[in-house]
Amino acid sequence: MKHAIKSVVLGLSLILANGSVAYAQDSQKAKKAYENGDYAIALKEWRPLAEQGDADAQNALGEIYLFGHGVTEDHKQAMKWFRLAAKQGNAGAQINLGRMYSEGTGVTQDYNEAVKWYRLAAEQGNAEAQYTLGAMMERSSDGDRQVYKEAVRWLRLAAMQGNTSAQGSLGTIYYEGNANIPKDYKEALKWYRLVALGGNTYIQNAVAEMYRKGEGVTQDYGQALKWLNLAAAQEDEDAQITLGEMYRNGEGVTQDYNEALKWFRLAASGFSRAEAEYNLGEMYRKGEGVTQDYDQALNLFRSAGADEMNSRNADAQFALGEMYRKGEGVTQDYKAAAKWYLLSRNTDADYNLGMMYRNGQGVTQDYEEAANFLRSAAERGNADALNNLAEVYRLAAEQGSETVHYYLGLMYRNGQGVTQDYKEALKWLRVAADEERFLGTKAQNALGEMYRKGEGVTQDFDEALTLFRSAAAQEDEDALINLAEMYYNGEGVTQDYKEAVKWYRLAENRECCDAINALGTMYYDGKGVTQDYKEAVNLFSEAARQLNAEGQYHLGWMYYYGTGVTQDYDEAVNLFRLAADQGNSVAQCSLGQMYEKGEGVAKDNAQAVDLCRKAAEEGDEDAKALLRRLGA
Repeated sequence: MKHAIKSVVLGLSLILANGSVAYAQDSQKAKKAYENGDYAIALKEWRPLAEQGDADAQNALGEIYLFGHGVTEDHKQAMKWFRLAAKQGNAGAQINLGRMYSEGTGVTQDYNEAVKWYRLAAEQGNAEAQYTLGAMMERSSDGDRQVYKEAVRWLRLAAMQGNTSAQGSLGTIYYEGNANIPKDYKEALKWYRLVALGGNTYIQNAVAEMYRKGEGVTQDYGQALKWLNLAAAQEDEDAQITLGEMYRNGEGVTQDYNEALKWFRLAASGFSRAEAEYNLGEMYRKGEGVTQDYDQALNLFRSAGADEMNSRNADAQFALGEMYRKGEGVTQDYKAAAKWYLLSRNTDADYNLGMMYRNGQGVTQDYEEAANFLRSAAERGNADALNNLAEVYRLAAEQGSETVHYYLGLMYRNGQGVTQDYKEALKWLRVAADEERFLGTKAQNALGEMYRKGEGVTQDFDEALTLFRSAAAQEDEDALINLAEMYYNGEGVTQDYKEAVKWYRLAENRECCDAINALGTMYYDGKGVTQDYKEAVNLFSEAARQLNAEGQYHLGWMYYYGTGVTQDYDEAVNLFRLAADQGNSVAQCSLGQMYEKGEGVAKDNAQAVDLCRKAAEEGDEDAKALLRRLGA
């Protein structure tokens, strides 16, 4: 009897084994047919397998219907088979469902449903799903630090499995930094290098640039050239242009105009034509490696500056303006120069336009227009523009302009481009407050600040309050803050925290970070409001989301002590670093203390000293005390 049972069992085992082999053979046959484009055979082989519950076959059948391979495209049928496979845990089918919900293919677009299916596949360790889930969560985090943290976790898991998209995304996140993660060039370079090794030219350029600038590594032109040459060998025009610039300027290599010309000419034949033509134009204009040839330079600049296929090159447009203004290879023509400067609008172009409007060269003399262009250039760091602004503002005021008095007043108040002169500032700000329609409220606020501080006048809180209220009635953000501060401090009024809260709220409604932080502090202290640590956390989080350093510091402090949130040293370190990178001395000192104690980071006295020195230079007394304690 036992022998008979053994025979039956053995027979069943052989049948099952043979069935599995046949099953696998049918599946392999279907897969090969599909890859060869023989969809009819693939469908014939996969359908019975799918109907018998094979998840891989069900997913494959879903893809056939999704893409209409050998059948009429049928999203409902695709969805049916994907669901059957996904419910069995098939990661490919879960990804396909996630994609259909994400894109709204055959179903109503549903972000949450898409995330659900991607998460199921990601939890099985599928790198594609981990990357997609991380990318979706990163895009939709909308300032939610916890969602962003989870997004980065999924990206990291995918990246560790070799997913190059995830590696590239992590590289960019750490290179750029954001409201949730501070810049970390070393971490960025680590991920970028992995992608670059795979031949991605965009990332090879990024790695080269980091070596060129010494970001996250010791500056190394040899490494920069290595990566640029790898990208250039794949006809990457950005790499070719950068190589051209390095050889032209002798940056990390012996200056070699012929080599520069070679790379610029190669790039000029591709999509980056405009930038390459600009560089070639400059070399012909200056006779670098070629006989000086203004005609050739003009032709190249015109092609680059008027290129509609690619973005018009502002530098080429500026160069054309210069050549017409100076009469290089053309008859001097201020009108043509102004035309090209207007197209360029780079910093130097705006400075030149400002001076041309001041002097009436190629344009009708117009001091107000001159002031507008000079102010634009000055705001972007052009010192010559700043030095000429005050004079042009005066001329514009004499010409009857109604929009320059405020700016002229500010220059005298702050000593920008002129010797600081409070009396002169008061004079022009009073004119602006009375006459300027759009800047009058700003002038009222500036006057209020001068009366509040006693700048050029006897300190007068009543006059300051009157001016602030007038400007606040027209919703001037700075005036709202100033009123709140005066009530908070009791300047010229009885100290009144509730009144301060009222004015801060009005400014907060305009997304003013100073007001948001002040309200957060008042909720923390319970001044003018019921003490509420969670509301304080919400307010500091909002300021931090706007990249406000003070908000980042305060939120870090809450995480450090676990006030209103679960104590989290890692999050505290992250936030302190974000604020410290913006120069916030209190955050620098706090981060230094964490390095000294090894809280949330490895104990590192050298890092502590470096951070505290930066804070001490700004006068932070706690940082000075820590330096003394560390013997630095």
